[in-house]
Amino acid sequence: MSDPRPHRRLLPNCEEVHHLTMKGMDRPLSWVERLRVRGHLAICDACTHFFGQMRMMREAMRRLGRDDGGSGGPGRP
Repeated sequence: MSDPRPHRRLLPNCEEVHHLTMKGMDRPLSWVERLRVRGHLAICDACTHFFGQMRMMREAMRRLGRDDGGSGGPGRP
């Protein structure tokens, strides 16, 4: 008799990696999520590129916030 529950694959597909990458920008991923993403990135150049772009964008936004000094923008207190 087969098990009716779907089994979670060890490696996520590209769509799941994109979702987890975006989720990881809002909160830390669990160790299982990180492991699954890293496993997929080891075999998928497209997702590795996407992950790098998201990391670069996140760092740019952090720098923008630091350089801005928390003000409302140019000419604003």
